[in-house]
Amino acid sequence: MSIPAKSVLTPLRTLVASPGFTAALTLAIVGSALSVNLIRSTMGWGGLLGILCTAVVLSAGSLIALRHDLDWHGVLPISLLAYIGWCAVTIVWSNYQASSITGVLYQLIFAFLAVYVALVRDLIQIVRAVGDVLRVLLTASLALEILSGLLLDLPIAFLRIEGNLASAGPLQGLFGSRNMLGFIALIALVTFFIERSMRSLPTGLSLYSIVLSLVLLIGSRSPISMGIAVVVLVAALAMLALRRARPELRRALQVGMLTILVVGTITAYFLRTRILAVIGARSEFNYRLEIWSQLNDLIDYNQLEGWGWVGLWRPSVSPFFALDFVGNRSHTSALNSFIDVYFQLGLIGLAIFIGMVGLAFVRSWILATSRKSVTYLWPALILVVLIVTSTTESVLLAEYGWFLFVMCLVKAAHSLSWRQGLAMAPPRGNIPPMPQTSTDRPRPAS
Repeated sequence: MSIPAKSVLTPLRTLVASPGFTAALTLAIVGSALSVNLIRSTMGWGGLLGILCTAVVLSAGSLIALRHDLDWHGVLPISLLAYIGWCAVTIVWSNYQASSITGVLYQLIFAFLAVYVALVRDLIQIVRAVGDVLRVLLTASLALEILSGLLLDLPIAFLRIEGNLASAGPLQGLFGSRNMLGFIALIALVTFFIERSMRSLPTGLSLYSIVLSLVLLIGSRSPISMGIAVVVLVAALAMLALRRARPELRRALQVGMLTILVVGTITAYFLRTRILAVIGARSEFNYRLEIWSQLNDLIDYNQLEGWGWVGLWRPSVSPFFALDFVGNRSHTSALNSFIDVYFQLGLIGLAIFIGMVGLAFVRSWILATSRKSVTYLWPALILVVLIVTSTTESVLLAEYGWFLFVMCLVKAAHSLSWRQGLAMAPPRGNIPPMPQTSTDRPRPAS
């Protein structure tokens, strides 16, 4: 006796559209995105891709079930579509087409998962999900550092934990390097402070989370992350000042802060040697300069269109293997998102990328300084961390950096997209719009 397909699909559709399912899937997606180094180190590329593809299938099923309940107007920013589209177009002239195809697909996986989370969860729920995942990952990182550095006094090679806790660092945690641990600790610190401002956690757990992220940020001994922490602090104070300013003064303050930013950036450029010496980052900066110098010679060959998108570099593919002699290391990026995009996508791709990043930041900044809820500070501050870190690491281009960026971009664009006005515009002509019935009204997304 055959079971009707409808009797099977109806409860399945109800399940994947339920608030509990979307909440659990969001946690799984955020956890997978932020744990790529751990998953890849323990399960290999096959395990990582299996987990990500399963998440994509479940997310697609959930979106189909929720298609009538979600507001689709302005969901995908045109800048994001243009950037991903140009990445895909470069496959045509790439000298490593197989790597370019897999690079674009890998990029699309994280973008799709980020769009799903941004669509089905509101900002408060996203902050809570990211906070819960980071608490677990940072606690596990500290526990493994204690195990490696104090109890065993041996490195954990497959996780690239060097066991330096007894000598006060540098620590790597579950993220593969001290700079990446510092980057994640900064993301966590912003998230935990927003959680505390929302009063969404018990006081003890909130304080534990903040102290944990601070300990790992300091323990990473990453001069890059320490410098970025100062920038984030200044940005947070500026946003808070603008939020408390009277609306009629806000525009003048915005212009003044922009002027200070431009002057400060120019001053920092001319004083970069002294600044790097103060924060102890001169050797890392010189190492990056050597890579950028080598890349500059390669960029000249394909300046307009780039060499072709690949995302994470493939050391076995030309011309990437030719750069491994710099510092005698195997490189997976240019250690600068903007130079990396210029190298892979050319001037056209760089212009699209800068436009996309700029729009995302401006929209997030406007929301952070004009909306009442403190949660709107989270996307803006996360983008500050991502953009400033992108001058020394290619975090914006792949995996969890790209995931966080797309999530913030979609949230900001959905709130300020010009296409929202088209959705609310009255129909032309003399025929009044049809009133919505109770069944036509969209239910709020869970």
